[in-house]
Amino acid sequence: MDRHIKEYYHLFSDETPQGNFHEVIALHEKKEINWKELSKKVPKIIRGWYELAHLSTEDRINFTHDFWVSKLPYRMGLTEFLDRFFHSLDEIGIYITEKKFADPYEVHLVYSLKGDNGFYRGELPILDEEQQQLQKTFPEQTFPADYLAFLQIHNGFCKTTDSTGIIPSTSVLKTYEFLQLRMEKCGPLLNSRGDAIDPKSLIPFYESFGMPFFQCFLSDWYPENEMGNIYYSGETHTISDIFSKNSSSETMAFPTFTDWLMFYMERIE
Repeated sequence: MDRHIKEYYHLFSDETPQGNFHEVIALHEKKEINWKELSKKVPKIIRGWYELAHLSTEDRINFTHDFWVSKLPYRMGLTEFLDRFFHSLDEIGIYITEKKFADPYEVHLVYSLKGDNGFYRGELPILDEEQQQLQKTFPEQTFPADYLAFLQIHNGFCKTTDSTGIIPSTSVLKTYEFLQLRMEKCGPLLNSRGDAIDPKSLIPFYESFGMPFFQCFLSDWYPENEMGNIYYSGETHTISDIFSKNSSSETMAFPTFTDWLMFYMERIE
């Protein structure tokens, strides 16, 4: 397992004040924990993740791979990408954490890359009521099907070096309002052709490194019948050039959420 995982899931105490958590339970290493007592202690835990923790490492990786494939809509290159990604893993662990004493417990599915190349951390799947609330919050928009499908895998997802990552649906409105205030202070937002862009058309779904850099759905751009997504820099108050003929990885303008996700999940070196 990647060494960064142990560094991240580190307890704090008088001897180790730099730790991140008051309590950490590596569920995949503590298979003796009873479901009844665990679900009482950690109400958020879902039975599927509890049962996943009781499989062998190989079966955890294979089962989770198949779950991703079954959930995400077809996109050219996606199956091959997921095959490569899951082949690059040496472990999938289930971690339960308590930030401070008496805080609510959080549950993460952690994807460990071989060779100490980092890890990815996914939160629990979105609940039906959370998805309904997301749509009610933005009633005029139809979120891309692949984005909603991914939230059914992880409602919040980030990699080793990323402190924020894909924003949980319950935090999208707060991030959206923060971004609107920030853009309002920066003056008109223009595209690469000098046309004014309505700031309200940017709906953030990813925040980079806790910094003012966001990947956002652009509600005025439908390159493949669903909202495409672009990069917004809070430092320069600029967005991706959706008119450029360069690759999406260069312009950071992606026609689908899946295209962006594959870019985000490229191997950490």
